[in-house]
Parts: sequence; C-alpha cells; structure tokens
Amino acid sequence: MKLGVNIDHVATLRQARYASMLDHPNAEPGIVEAASACERAGAHGITVHLRADRRHIQDQDVRRLRDSIVTKLNFEMGNTKEILAIALRLLPDDVCMVPEHRQEITTEGGLDVVKHRKELKPSIQRLQSAGIRVSLFIDPDPDQVEAAAELGVEAVELHTGAFANALKHLQTFEYERLVEASQLGVRSRLQVNAGHGINYVNIAIIRQVPGLRELNIGHAIVSRAIFVGLGHAVRDMLDAMNG
Repeated sequence: MKLGVNIDHVATLRQARYASMLDHPNAEPGIVEAASACERAGAHGITVHLRADRRHIQDQDVRRLRDSIVTKLNFEMGNTKEILAIALRLLPDDVCMVPEHRQEITTEGGLDVVKHRKELKPSIQRLQSAGIRVSLFIDPDPDQVEAAAELGVEAVELHTGAFANALKHLQTFEYERLVEASQLGVRSRLQVNAGHGINYVNIAIIRQVPGLRELNIGHAIVSRAIFVGLGHAVRDMLDAMNG
C-alpha cells in the first residue's frame, strides 16, 4: 500500500492567524514546506482539498504545490464549475471527487454516485481528456462501486469513517463492508484506495482489507506531528501500514 498525506490541516493552522495575509513573511506553517517534509519521509503523494469556502487550502497553495511536488498531487474537489476549471488548469496527477457541504467540519460521507451519475459524467470525461486520473470518494456500498465502474473512472476511495467511528461491537460489520466493497472494486478493475478517520491504532485492521492500494491520511498524521515532527509522524504511519 502507498501513503498519500492530506495536509489540509496544516493550512487550517495557518488560516487561524494569517487568513488574509498569506504572503506575509510570518505566515506559517508553510504548505509547500509541509509537503516536502512528507515526501522526504517517504510519502508517496500529497492530498489537498480545495473547498468552495476556502476554509484551509487556498488557490495559491495548489499552484505552488503543483510546481514543487516530486511524488504526485491528489486534488480533492467538489463537482462545481469553478473548481473543475481550476483542476483543468492545474492538471494534478489525480482528482478525487468528493461531496461537499458548507456546514460540515470535514467530509461526512461518500459521494452518492448512483444519484448523481448524470452530473458527474461530463466532469469525469473532461478531467480524463486532460490526462488526469479520476477517483470517486464513496461509501463501501456495492451499488456505489458498480456505479463508479460504469462511469469509467480509474479508482474509488472507500470512505472509512463509519469503520473508524464505530463502537467496538460494530467494527466487524463495518470491516466486512470494506472488504466486500474492495473485492468488488478489484473485480471491476478499479484501483481501490481508502481514507477518512484512519489513525495509528485502527491502521492495524485497515491494512488487512484485501485489495487496497493507497491510503489517504491527514488528521492523525498532523496531530502526531505536533509532538514528534511531521517527518517522524509520516514514517510512523508507514511503519504501521507495513505492520
């Protein structure tokens, strides 16, 4: 499995003080510097979510990251005309299409591909025509996996939040949902990734899900980095992923 590090929360910390002064010499922590530290520690990619409300990552962040990243840039986005236009100019390596609601603290669930396939199809085709690999962030549900495969995307990212937040007696059920969805994705010739709520404890179970190719992890790594540094936190997660 490969590790993509989501650095949105690095930007959250910067925005707490420098939301309107990003070019100020004291505006820190630096997003490019954070991405570089993750890459030096062995991360296989950097993930950012440019939200419509720009609550953390900003337009100039993604431009600078595109110019500096040496691994790959995974660009999370809602399906809006504005953000789609930015993605087509930016040309990230991967785009992961996610649901987005202004009131949420973070992404609360998977994209309903079954319901929104008509709106998603033209955006997916435009991204793929530009040479961008497309993934859909979905709940571990067979109908969603099948709908994603029918749309011709290269990958799906399984939302692991229900598993991560489940009470202990419900974790087995949520784990089995992940296994079933991952196996279906592999049979459908999709790359199967996973993300949301994965931490240094539950990774021991997540890494047993067959077929997973890439994990996108942010909050747990940035949280640990407060105590041990970002590079150390990334290496710790890579060690945990490898058992």
